[in-house]
Amino acid sequence: MAKDCTKGPGRKRKSIELPVLNDAAGKDGGIRKSRNAGWRAAVLITINLLMIAHIVQWLLMGETVSPIEPSEAMYTIQDGAVNAGFIFFSLAILATLIFGRFVCGWGCHIIALQDLCAWLLKKAGLKPRPFRSRLLVFIPLVVALYMFVWPTVYRTFLAEQKQPLIPEFSNHLITTDFWATFPPVAVAIPFLFICGFVTVYFLGSKGFCTYACPYGGFFAVADKVAPGRIRVTEDCEQCGHCTATCTSNVLVHKEVKEHGMVVDPGCMKCMDCVSVCPNDALYFGFGKPAVSVSEPVAKRYPLSWPEEIAGVAVFFLSFLAVWNVYQLVPMLMALGIASVTTFLVLKVWKLVTVKNQAFYGYSLRSSGKITAVGFVFASAAMLWIGLNVHSGWVRYHESAGTRAYEQVRIPDELALAQPDPRAWLSPDDLANIESGRKDLSRALAISLFTNSEALPKLAWLEYLGGNTDRAIELLERSADAQQGQAKALSLYYRGAILNRTRMFEEALASLDRSLEERPDLILARVERGESLWMLGKKQEAISVWKDAVAKNPRLALASDFLAGAYDSFGNTGESVKYEQLANSYTPSDPYFHWMLGLRLKHVGMDSLADERFEEAVRLNPSFRKLSSP
Repeated sequence: MAKDCTKGPGRKRKSIELPVLNDAAGKDGGIRKSRNAGWRAAVLITINLLMIAHIVQWLLMGETVSPIEPSEAMYTIQDGAVNAGFIFFSLAILATLIFGRFVCGWGCHIIALQDLCAWLLKKAGLKPRPFRSRLLVFIPLVVALYMFVWPTVYRTFLAEQKQPLIPEFSNHLITTDFWATFPPVAVAIPFLFICGFVTVYFLGSKGFCTYACPYGGFFAVADKVAPGRIRVTEDCEQCGHCTATCTSNVLVHKEVKEHGMVVDPGCMKCMDCVSVCPNDALYFGFGKPAVSVSEPVAKRYPLSWPEEIAGVAVFFLSFLAVWNVYQLVPMLMALGIASVTTFLVLKVWKLVTVKNQAFYGYSLRSSGKITAVGFVFASAAMLWIGLNVHSGWVRYHESAGTRAYEQVRIPDELALAQPDPRAWLSPDDLANIESGRKDLSRALAISLFTNSEALPKLAWLEYLGGNTDRAIELLERSADAQQGQAKALSLYYRGAILNRTRMFEEALASLDRSLEERPDLILARVERGESLWMLGKKQEAISVWKDAVAKNPRLALASDFLAGAYDSFGNTGESVKYEQLANSYTPSDPYFHWMLGLRLKHVGMDSLADERFEEAVRLNPSFRKLSSP
């Protein structure tokens, strides 16, 4: 036996250095630097600067071209709103059908972030290893079909009211609300960090593109039939420089050897492989497409088929757990989180089932024993996974509470007509209110962030359930977490409930805040008039109601208030005028008449209120059983 192979006490295991390709360029045959890398970096930086300029121009001028973002195409497909995003996405797919998937490599801001992350990791001495899966690569296509095809299928064939296959188109190329379809800045920053950096660290270069980008799902299919590809001449010597330099994880040297071209749809035509080839054997050219290849190059996959299936299940559950949790996490961010979660779950599984495991060259488990680094990795992974599970628990209760909320059938106007609306609730309504309160309260109790959409829903259920004080408190919290129309509505409902409970000064303050957010919220003006009337500011109340009717003559309640107000002053002519106006827009609905009667009774306009009660009884004699206040 050779001396170095002898096993004995105190002997250290010798390491064996394996030959690797030298990253540095040189005359000794090392890989030369890509001449295209700098150009592509400049293009991607320019694109990001143009995006910033686009936002600045909108902030300065108040209107701009609609976002040049592929996701905007959903609104064109669903609603017919033709925007810049739809035009860009359509042209990008058409270009990919001819030239291959170059738009991703040269025109995507997320690619820029991923390449920046890979570059920073390389500077730190870390090279991201690609995570390869047979099944997870199809997730982008599945999500793309869900985003861009499923809405049309549902609208055309499955919806209760069928709609045309192609919607009526309208021009939405210019917008005044550029950020309307984007997440808040506080969400956008972690979104870009997760999708542009975290995915690369765990999944390898362009990891988000491979396992999470729905637009890439369509581009990958289009690339299969594109005649434009990276091709090879007979000068290729299989040195492997092309594969070593590829940031898209393509086995370039194998594919060009077997097929004479690159067929992997992950190739984004960065042209680095062409640039570094020492024999200039690679080039971009036109010829037969990848779809003509019957058998792709064999790849090594670290996962067994049961692990592949488990990975898909984990991805699906993680995605459902985080998508729209707290009404904050957008779909693309959820896809990025789910892809990382899947990797970590499978890595932890390998850590406890495989004797030797490593990550970025650090041993996590050696000869069956988990190392200190392995414990740190497992702890961090379990923290990430635990946050996913927590988000899933919150999301479950948010969804269940929202479903119960949507099943409550009492109209808002009738519910807000008296301090306690429980007399109008059916047994099903009561059951849904109780169920919704429990689920939304549980979600609120364990939430890490405020769900500004769930809070007003819980507040409404609390009000319907008779817990008025709790409803007022929750609506105030909602308003503090909201902006614009959502904030205005929360403050309006808070003011309306305060009016019903005769807290008129506080109601007036809430309604004034509502109108500061949305001066065009006419219902808040009507409620504000009621507050002023009950505070003795009757002329001011009349002025507010008249302004509301001038803006919307169909507001029967405001006209009734004016009729009652003028009647109290003995101005019969004006009273009759507004009563007739109210009648002309009052439907023949006993509930609506009863609601008007309750509102009029609440402000002391008893005579007019009694007329509304009598009309409700005439339309439906069963209302005689109800006692007017």
